[in-house]
Amino acid sequence: MASRSEIDSQNIPAHVAVIMDGNGRWAKQKGGLRIFGHQSAIKAVRETVESAAEIGVQYLTLYAFSTENWARPAHEVMALMQLLVHTIRQETATLLKNNIRLQAIGQIESLPASCQRELAEAIELTKAGNRMTLVLALSYSGRWDLTQAAQRLAADVAAGTMEASAITEQTIAGYLSTKGIPDPELLIRTSGEQRISNFLLWQLAYTELYITDLLWPDFRREHFYDALRAYQQRERRFGKTSEQLTVS
Repeated sequence: MASRSEIDSQNIPAHVAVIMDGNGRWAKQKGGLRIFGHQSAIKAVRETVESAAEIGVQYLTLYAFSTENWARPAHEVMALMQLLVHTIRQETATLLKNNIRLQAIGQIESLPASCQRELAEAIELTKAGNRMTLVLALSYSGRWDLTQAAQRLAADVAAGTMEASAITEQTIAGYLSTKGIPDPELLIRTSGEQRISNFLLWQLAYTELYITDLLWPDFRREHFYDALRAYQQRERRFGKTSEQLTVS
């Protein structure tokens, strides 16, 4: 496993996104209920946030709850929401101490009122943080993000405040929930699944993917360093050839 000393500090991705997968399977392996896996994943979240901030990542987005997750058993969803409230309340002081700003993307209005209150309070309390921005994707899906962007854009065209012929990729990006946030340069997915699960569909167009078989509750800072080292060993061409990059 990689150590921090092996990471090139001059080649740190500005934005890292994480699909935190495998909590349920981890709990099953331990003979516990699925919620046990979610509870045990808090340490993985804490170490990932801390190591990202320490090494110079500017934005860290965690896929915490997808719109599809609402289809899970009601008791699991309720337990997850209670855990979310507790975790936000518990970790806000740490975010403040480490100068980390909290943001959230997704259909936040669909969350229970208690979750919305805790989230809004934490976002307000940490708004001055400028070391790193931690983005929680809650009740989020990439298709929802694109749909709401299209709806808002269509409304502006209908209102005459936007010309359809003037719409560019940058225009669309400005209507997404991630407006003002650079696209992720690195996506980490745990549990070995080979898909992006409806996460940041527009934003991941040229993101480097790092997939590990490790289940999320076992993820630690050295595993985060492994992902960074793998990222730094890749050549990001954006459609160009290696020779073109060398010349430029």
